[in-house]
Amino acid sequence: MTRDESGASYAIICYNVRTYQSAGIVQVIKGLRNAETLTKRFQESQSSHDHQEGWRYVFEKTDLKPGMDPAEATRLRQEELDMRESKAMQAIDAATIRRAPLR
Repeated sequence: MTRDESGASYAIICYNVRTYQSAGIVQVIKGLRNAETLTKRFQESQSSHDHQEGWRYVFEKTDLKPGMDPAEATRLRQEELDMRESKAMQAIDAATIRRAPLR
């Protein structure tokens, strides 16, 4: 494990693999190994009903602060995702306009 991975922050997220619905960030933690271990613990403690319904836990590298409030972390992550989507849509729109035939 690199120094970057051990010092980086990771968001543990609960989402549904069937509906692609996110239940948000459960916890922000420091270190890749910690994120792997905690994600596994969440999965192991999950009810069989939730698992059958499609709920899973994943983690992703983030700039969020370890230990921050999960609701606030979820809000900030969603804002970032919305901003990236907006920029991508603007880039697609700009490319479409450049390729549009002249009339």
